[in-house]
Amino acid sequence: MTYLTDKHRTPGFTLLAGVLAAAVIGLSGCDATMPKMGASKGNTVTGAAGGETAENANSALESCDETLGTLAVVEDQSAPWWATYRHRYPTLGTTVPVLRMMIQQSNCFVVVERGRAMNNMMQERALMNSGEMRQGSNFGKGQMVAADYTMNPSIQFSAKGTGGVKGIVGGLFGSVAGALAGGLKSNEAATTLLLVDNRSGVQISAAVGNAKNFDYNLFGGLFGGGAFGGAGAFSNTPEGKVVTAAFADSYNQMVGALRNYKAQSVKGGLGKGGRLKVGQ
Repeated sequence: MTYLTDKHRTPGFTLLAGVLAAAVIGLSGCDATMPKMGASKGNTVTGAAGGETAENANSALESCDETLGTLAVVEDQSAPWWATYRHRYPTLGTTVPVLRMMIQQSNCFVVVERGRAMNNMMQERALMNSGEMRQGSNFGKGQMVAADYTMNPSIQFSAKGTGGVKGIVGGLFGSVAGALAGGLKSNEAATTLLLVDNRSGVQISAAVGNAKNFDYNLFGGLFGGGAFGGAGAFSNTPEGKVVTAAFADSYNQMVGALRNYKAQSVKGGLGKGGRLKVGQ
């Protein structure tokens, strides 16, 4: 194990470390390891939802006084972005659960099941029809709620270590400071949400969001993690937090647009030829 020697504890080194710390905090906007959701600062998505109530929800998440309809979240796992996402972050799973909780916390939509749990729902109905269930189980027809809308999420861009300040700090304070700052890296993500009306097939809304945070590994470049032990492990922020923050930013922007929603119209009616006529 490498220890901090008296040579390293000189007044000049102490002053340099202090100046560097101030510079790093200023450059990072004081959000080390905390994802920045668009222009808002917050702890991405947390807490719980029960009906129209929410517990410990992020105060930066938009909410609605009036629910706009029922909604199903469908993730297209055959799309190219999904393969890239799973290859880059194999420990991260589907984006659907956190999106569904976020949507329910906002009270803007009532979320209905259209994923794999539908198999269990249909299994219960099959058991009812087979006569295996007790009387009064009440799994008859006509009880399921229709989904007015479908939300389709996608990740446009997500990368770890997209930038740092080693060059900036090194140029200002020299090679030692550059080594100290070598472990400050940014993580970024950009996401898209599409909202489709299930009855007409018309896209109601689309929104793009982004998030960014910084990982700190300030002393790894100089001491190799020896003097400060677990500095490297401590500084690694889970990539999922950045992706979640980006989706929260997308959703906030979508809710903002829906508050001022005005239906598009085409003279003559939607899907009846349009206005861009083709010559003979």
